Amino acid sequence: MTTLLLILPVRWAPIWQAPLRDAAPAHGLSNLNLIVHGKDAYAPGDIDYALGFRPDAGLLGSLPKLKAIFSLGAGVDGFLSDPAFPKHVPLVRFVNPALSLEMAQYCVLHTLIHHRRFRTTLAAQAEHKWTQAMPEKGTAKTGVGILGFGEIGIMAGERLRDLGFAVAGWSRTKKDVPGIESFAGEAALGPFLARSDILICLLPLTPETRGVLNRRLFAQLPKGAYLINAARGAHQVEADVIAALNEGQLSGASLDVFETEPLPKDNPLWAHPKIIVTPHNAGLSDPIAAAQSVAAGIAAAERGQPLQNVVDMARGY
Repeated sequence: MTTLLLILPVRWAPIWQAPLRDAAPAHGLSNLNLIVHGKDAYAPGDIDYALGFRPDAGLLGSLPKLKAIFSLGAGVDGFLSDPAFPKHVPLVRFVNPALSLEMAQYCVLHTLIHHRRFRTTLAAQAEHKWTQAMPEKGTAKTGVGILGFGEIGIMAGERLRDLGFAVAGWSRTKKDVPGIESFAGEAALGPFLARSDILICLLPLTPETRGVLNRRLFAQLPKGAYLINAARGAHQVEADVIAALNEGQLSGASLDVFETEPLPKDNPLWAHPKIIVTPHNAGLSDPIAAAQSVAAGIAAAERGQPLQNVVDMARGY
C-alpha cells in the first residue's frame, strides 16, 4: 500500500480526495491510501508521500519515510519557509499550462485596466459623467516590465507584445524571446525598472526577493508607474506601496497577494482609491489536473523514475 498524506484545511479535503481516487488507477496506483492530516489518525512512519501547500513547521520533517512532497501550486515558499524542511526529499511544483495561462490573463487584464485608465471610466459612470479617459501614452511607447521572466512571465509577455506594448523581462539569466527585450542580473535591474511604466511582479519568493517591492525599487520606476503583483505577498512592503501611491510615484496598483491572507478587513489596502484588490485568484489550481499530476508523479517515483518539476533547493524554486 502507498500512503499519501493530504496537508490542507480539512474542509477542502473532499475537493482533492475524489480526483485523486479517480486518477490513481489510471497510473497503476490501485492501492493508494489517502490520509487527511488533522482528520485521520496515522503513524508518521506510514507516510510515503505528502501533498499540500503551506504545512505546519516541522510536520514534514517528522515523516521518516517520506519519498517526495507535492505542492498544490507553482509556488513553494510555504514549504521552504520551514526551517526543519527535509531538503533531502524531492519537492515537486505543480506545473500546468492552464494555470500559467490564467496567470498570464490576469497580467494582461490588469495591464489594460491601468493603461486604458478603466477605473476612471468606472468612477465617471458612477457619477453619470461622460468622461473619455485616454491612455497617458500610446501603447507602443508604454513600457511593460515583467519582473520574473520565467514560464508564466514569458507567456504574459508574448501576449502583451502582441497587443503592441513595449515589453521587457528581467530574470537571473538572459532569455531569447522575439520582440521582447531581456534584462538579466543585478546590474541590469536599474535600467529595466527605468523603462517600466507598468511593472508586473512574477518572481519566485526567495530570501533575495522577499520585500523587493519597496520604496527604493519604486523610486527607480518612471514617476506615475503602475504596479501589478501576482506573485507573493511577501514580495511587497505594503506600507511602501501605499506611500508611493500617496506621493504619486505610483499611479495605481493591482494586488492579488498580500503579507497576510486573507487580507484583514481593517487593512488600508481595501479602501485605497488607487488600489485594485483581488483575493489571490490570478490562477487557481484545478483539482482534477493536479490530481493527475500527483498520481503520475507517485507512479514514477514508485517505478524508480525521475520526478518532473523538482525544486532546485539552492535556488529555492
